[in-house]
Order: sequence, then C-alpha cells, then structure tokens
Amino acid sequence: MTSTPDVIIVGGGLAGCLLAMRLTEARPDIKLCIAEGGPALGGNHTWSFFETDLTPAQRTWIDPLVDHRWPGYEVRFPGQAHHLSTGYRSMTSATLRAAMMERLRPAVALGTRVLSLGHDHAVLDGRGIVRAPCVIDARGGRETPGLMVAFQKFLGQEVRLVSPHGMRVPIVMDATVAQTDGYRFVYTLPLDPTRLLIEDTYYSDGGDLSAESLRARIADYARRMGWAIAEVVREEQGVLPIILAGDHDSLVTGTETSPRVGLAAALVHPTTGYSLPDAVRVAELVAARLTPGRTLTSVDVRDVVHDYSRSIWAKRGYYRFLNRMLFQAAKPTERHRILARFYRLDQGLIERFYAAGILPSDKLRIFLHMLMKPPIPVSSALACLSEASAFRAR
Repeated sequence: MTSTPDVIIVGGGLAGCLLAMRLTEARPDIKLCIAEGGPALGGNHTWSFFETDLTPAQRTWIDPLVDHRWPGYEVRFPGQAHHLSTGYRSMTSATLRAAMMERLRPAVALGTRVLSLGHDHAVLDGRGIVRAPCVIDARGGRETPGLMVAFQKFLGQEVRLVSPHGMRVPIVMDATVAQTDGYRFVYTLPLDPTRLLIEDTYYSDGGDLSAESLRARIADYARRMGWAIAEVVREEQGVLPIILAGDHDSLVTGTETSPRVGLAAALVHPTTGYSLPDAVRVAELVAARLTPGRTLTSVDVRDVVHDYSRSIWAKRGYYRFLNRMLFQAAKPTERHRILARFYRLDQGLIERFYAAGILPSDKLRIFLHMLMKPPIPVSSALACLSEASAFRAR
C-alpha cells in the first residue's frame, strides 16, 4: 500500500474500482490507497447493462472489463414475448478483480477495517492514520433516512448443464413464473453453450430473502426449461434499493466527512437498481478534475458527486413516480402486468428508459399507455403523483 497517497478510496466494490482505474488512466503518476475490508476486491457479483446505457466512448473504456456480450435479449410475460435487438453486456467480479490487481496491486490493502474517515484522513485498523488530500467513501449501500425505498432482491446460481441449452441471448425477464412476494421473474444469462447464470428475482415490499426457497425455485425453473443441472459453480445474491420517493436535500452523501460514491450515494437507476452506468459517469467526472499539476481534494469530489446527484435526482423524478405506481397502486400479484404493458412500447423508448434518458414525450406516452385498459385503477395511479406526499406518509 502506498504510504503517502494522493487519494484514499475506502471500499473495493464496483464504484471504487472503476474510479481508481479511471484516475490512474487520467494521471498515471497518481498515488492511490484502496482499503477493502473483505478478503478480495469486487465481492461476488455480476453487473449488467444495456449497450445503449453508455456513450460509445464510455463503452470503449469499459469494454476490456466486459465478460459477455449479446446482440439482444428477450422478455416473457403470460401471453406475450418480445425479442429486442439492444445489445446487452455483463461484467463479473472476477474480471474486475483481475484487472485491478494487475494494474494497482501495490495500492490495495485487503482485510483492512476502516475505523473512521475524515476529509483528509482514514483511520485503518492495524495501520493507524493514513492521510491524503482526497478521501472517498465507496463502501456500498446503507440505510438512508432521506429515501423511501422498496426492494429488488435476487439469488442467482451459475450452473453447468449436462447438455447445451441452445440459448443465443439472455432472458432478462421471464415473468411466466408464479407471482410470489411481489413482481417475480427469472433472469437467465447464457455464458457458454452449457453454462448459465439463473437468477430468481423479486420486486418486493420487504428486503428479506429466503435463500433455500429461491434455490428450490431455480431448480424447479431449470426442470421446467428442460435443463439438467450437472453442477452449481457459484452463487450470488443481493438486495437492491428501488427508490420510491425522497428528500434529496436530506440525503447524507458525505458533506460532513468524506464524499460518497456508488450505492453509498444512492447513485443507481431508480427502477432497475443497475449501478454500473452511474459508476462509469461519476468516475469520468471525477477524473476530469485531475488535470496535470493539480491536486485532487475531497472537496473536488464532493462537488462533482453533489452536482451529478442533484442533476439526476431532478431528471429521474418520473421514474420514482412509476415505481410508486408499481409498488403502491398495483396489487403485488398484478405488478407484472405493468411491465408487460411497458414492453409493448417501441424499442427506442425502452432504450431511453433504461438509459435514464426518457424524453417528455416518452413520459406522456408511458402514462397514457398505462391508462389504456389499465393494469391498475386510474384513481390509484393518480394518487401516486405527489412524491412529497408519499415521502411524508411513509
């Protein structure tokens, strides 16, 4: 670990790793300290994104870290199925970890518990006070009083099959399964001819996750699809926040100590919970402050994150409204009808939705589309309009 770093990044998850890589690309001479409490960087995750979520330049930068690429994806609902030609990409913890250790091994301190943080120092268990002009908190999600959330929770198993599965593209949503504990769907990525990642996923009011139940449902789904599992290679699980409402001014994003990035700053897509696109954008914005001969400070990063966070909070208010419709206006067993209706819209609008870049005309089309033979009562949908009222009533 660098003894006198220019930047300390606490947390070796996606946001912290991408930021570290982008900073060293902008300034190869920068000295980093990356303090991770766990035994390895990156955890045990698969991060996916749609090709259109990023700009061409961003895709070029992130491409060496991408494990799998597909020319499209499928969604399935009772009575309907759609194939979309939007490219889909996935990255794994193993690839991110390998890239980080190859480039930045001397800067990484694993198994290092953080005792406290300040804007110019970190107190690390066993290492004492490490000082730097820039200290960044990238330790992942935590409870945020300024947010009202529901949950996307999942358990995934990477499996090797007895025989080839025959899939060409992912099934991003298969909602033809029993609707249990909210909006349930199965997400399947074909990793090679006999290897799949199968995730049982729920848009649920509560964050509790019964691993044994989800494992059994994955096994049942595989049998239903005609797949004989030879081996479970690995398993991952997660509970992601789905933001329904909030008071942005009360969000704790590090004003009192060191700036926060990633899930710690609620920088995720409000509806999907995907965090990679925002992590890429914030890494780019912070790296842009690192001009030759200039020292990066905690204040610089705080300003970048706050400006970006305020900007996207305002732009993504409509997503939070749709989330409230999903969780508060629809019965849990009927939530899949909203997504089924959404996928009848054109592909360009769907791409803009997932890229968090919908147009005013898109917002009107989505809302009117939901009110035609509505999957939810009109009065219930209109009752979800006020974010302030929803946040106060939580």
